[in-house]
Amino acid sequence: MRIVADTMPLDRLHFTGLRNLMRVELRPSPGINLISGANGSGKTSLLEGLHLLGLARSFRARQLKTLIHFDCDALTVFGRLQGDPPIPLGLERRRDADTPVMKLAGERIERVSQLAERLPLQLIDSRTFELVEGSPKARREYLDWGVFHVEQAFLDCWKRMRRALKHRNALLRHGRIDRLSIAAWNQELAREAQRLDGMREAYVARLEPLFMATLARLAELPELSLGYYRGWDRSRPLGEILEASVETDRQMGFTQQGPQRADLRLKVGRRPAAEVLSRGQQKVVVSALKLAQGQLLEALTEHHCLYLIDDLAAELDLEHRRRFCELLEEQRGQSFITVIERDTLGYRFTTEVKAFEVRSGQVSEA
Repeated sequence: MRIVADTMPLDRLHFTGLRNLMRVELRPSPGINLISGANGSGKTSLLEGLHLLGLARSFRARQLKTLIHFDCDALTVFGRLQGDPPIPLGLERRRDADTPVMKLAGERIERVSQLAERLPLQLIDSRTFELVEGSPKARREYLDWGVFHVEQAFLDCWKRMRRALKHRNALLRHGRIDRLSIAAWNQELAREAQRLDGMREAYVARLEPLFMATLARLAELPELSLGYYRGWDRSRPLGEILEASVETDRQMGFTQQGPQRADLRLKVGRRPAAEVLSRGQQKVVVSALKLAQGQLLEALTEHHCLYLIDDLAAELDLEHRRRFCELLEEQRGQSFITVIERDTLGYRFTTEVKAFEVRSGQVSEA
């Protein structure tokens, strides 16, 4: 189990040079923050800056330098976690540099995982539909986010697994296979896969009842189920499968079975959920997945999620928006929610709320 200090909310934000946003200075609420403004005003860019703080990457662009305002040499995102003493964290990306500079508590850091530990982020936007209708990769990343935040051993195990997989695939693509070398990497991959699978399976066992309870409060989808697929045949040890599949894997040029193929299976009855659910129902399901993951994080680690919710009103009718907001408020995390107009949520929060308005790249408290 991962043991870290309790996550505190952000009490200061300072962004410069980020897309179309002017200099941003905010003192957000530790609870709910509503960000309103017309389309194209910069609301989503504000969420993007928060995403950079916790994961050092954008959810809209591959290269960070494309986020730099055309009239600036660099972008800077800075935040401060409330506490005694408060903990600053930030990121700078210059046009003339190859990589960003990340800092935590005044010290330069090299690993993104150090930011992620301090600022667990949950993003709900149009792309989160991939959890239902996208490839297994999106669901695997969702799963591994959860395991990373609750299992201290996960990251090292995951890195070892990826290293073994990379070396095995390189040998498969080589003209003539070195049998001793591939046997060694088969053994390493199977060992780390077993450890990783155990952590993933245990996590899903804890997540599934929370997800089902959360989903039941959002909508009536009694036939929907959540299952875990490990990535290889359960009836056989992975080491045996890898050894037996060397020739077929060599023909394909990659390892066909293993933890890199793991998936979460969302089904309605016996059919994949993506084939059955409407767009609105899919958003309810992904919202339940994200909220349940936040609940589990709180229960196991006393960490609280920072929720970034872009255009909550899209694909959700008034009643489902109210139910979502009620569940969100019950959690003790900090939330930033973008809307075109503040009254579109149709819900009156009872916790501390701050409202901000974005107009032509300028952010002000409403």
